[in-house]
Order: sequence, then structure tokens, then C-alpha cells
Amino acid sequence: MFLAEVIGQVVATKKDDSMQGKKLLLLRPRLVDENNPTTFRNGANTIVAVDNVGAGEGDLVMFCQGSSARQAAGLKTLPVDAAVVAIVDSVDVLGKKIYKSN
Repeated sequence: MFLAEVIGQVVATKKDDSMQGKKLLLLRPRLVDENNPTTFRNGANTIVAVDNVGAGEGDLVMFCQGSSARQAAGLKTLPVDAAVVAIVDSVDVLGKKIYKSN
């Protein structure tokens, strides 16, 4: 699993029938900074993921990719490569809280 910030939503009116009614989120991966492990840095790519938990813009989420994404509840038969599986409440690194939701 990986961490990411929800930075937007993707709307696709024409899509595979199995994807109807699924919300698609645009994610910016967040990595713990190697030089300063008490902060995050942005990952290199943005990712489109199916929202499985009701996340919204600005939320820090956990997502999974590949076959793990399809194993998320209700997604086994969908053609997805990334799925949001949790909204993060807090992140502690080396005994320091580097993220806490509002």
C-alpha cells in the first residue's frame, strides 16, 4: 500500500460498463522525505484510482495497485489498477507525528 493526497477527481462519461457509478480520484503520491523524515515529499507521478471509501480532495489516503487493487471490496471484476482503500487519520515516523487529519 502507498500514501497519496487526493488532488482532484476524474470524470469519464464514456467508460467500461462495469465502471458505471464508480468515482475516480486523481492522486499525488506522498513519500517520507529521506533527507528530513519528519516531512513528506511529492512522488513523481499522478495516479487515477477508484474511490472505495468516500475520500475527497485534500484527504490523505492509502491506495493499492495491481491485483491488490482488484481485491478491494466490490472491485474483483473491474478493470482497475489502483484503488483507494483507506482515509488516513495520522502518520507517525520515528516517534514524530508528521500528519494528522483535521
